[in-house]
Amino acid sequence: MRFICRVLVVALMLLPFQAVQAGMIGTDRAAPSVGAQAERAAVLSIASRADVAGQLQSLGLDPTTAKDRVAAMTDDEIRSLQGNLGSLPAGASSGWAWAAVIIIAVVLYYNWR
Repeated sequence: MRFICRVLVVALMLLPFQAVQAGMIGTDRAAPSVGAQAERAAVLSIASRADVAGQLQSLGLDPTTAKDRVAAMTDDEIRSLQGNLGSLPAGASSGWAWAAVIIIAVVLYYNWR
């Protein structure tokens, strides 16, 4: 019994005590905001479109897995993703346009030279 008491006393001396602080949290942290839920719904609706689902499958990602990942994102990540989706071009990539501009510039350079 003495040995157990000594072990407990030494353990209490060596193990650190953690200071616990309590404080008030705002309602924005306690419950998700309505805006975040709307943004999450918008991202989920984009992920459930047929063309997006087909593109995800071609990249090797199951659409249901993508929806699960969106559901697991934080509100800040959803807000960032929603902002990025709103700023993307609504067509094919502009790589061909830049290639055409470079080719025309090279041709004009050699013609003027």
